Amino acid sequence: MRTHIVWDWNGTLFHDMEAVLGASNAAFATIGVGPMSLQEYREQYEIPIPRFYQRLLGREPSREEWLELDDAFHQRYRELSASCGLTEGARELVADWQAAGHSQSLLSMYVHENLVPLVETFGLTGHFLRVDGRSGPAGGQKAEHLVRHLAALGEEVDPARTVLIGDAADDALAALSVGAHAVLYTGGSHTREKLEPVGVPVVDTLAEAVELAGRIAG
Repeated sequence: MRTHIVWDWNGTLFHDMEAVLGASNAAFATIGVGPMSLQEYREQYEIPIPRFYQRLLGREPSREEWLELDDAFHQRYRELSASCGLTEGARELVADWQAAGHSQSLLSMYVHENLVPLVETFGLTGHFLRVDGRSGPAGGQKAEHLVRHLAALGEEVDPARTVLIGDAADDALAALSVGAHAVLYTGGSHTREKLEPVGVPVVDTLAEAVELAGRIAG
């Protein structure tokens, strides 16, 4: 059976951290929290996102505050992300992995109906067995979505020979929960210092992540 990569999108294949920061600062403004620098954001960000906001506020956001935060974030993100592109080398790595006879898919917590046309815009869809975004409410964790994603892929993909490449601790926790492997990339939402305690390999480039994926699950 082939080695399979499950790619994360935001902060991994899609280099959108400046858009994420701008959208997050727009959301923070709705609860009276001042803007962060990119470094501050990456040092403090965590999933599930409501816990991140809770730490910033010193209390749990109300239902109304959470909806306002989420709306403000996504409105500003749509505006800013239009100018974002793929991470350096991403297009070639995805194409080369497929050409080498391996399989891959994409699983994101970005809204499914927004994710699918965006991936198509970059001409990547044909490289993936599946492209799945989030359905349902925002703010959750990836594990349950990964379970559904792998189930939909069926017997063609063995979790034991699957590597999830992402930029957040939550990506690794999701992979480990289903018996898969993970490699975490430092160019996205988390600093290396926040990723290393998870106990999976941490790399600074997607090329390193792919090379490791081949060795870990090959």
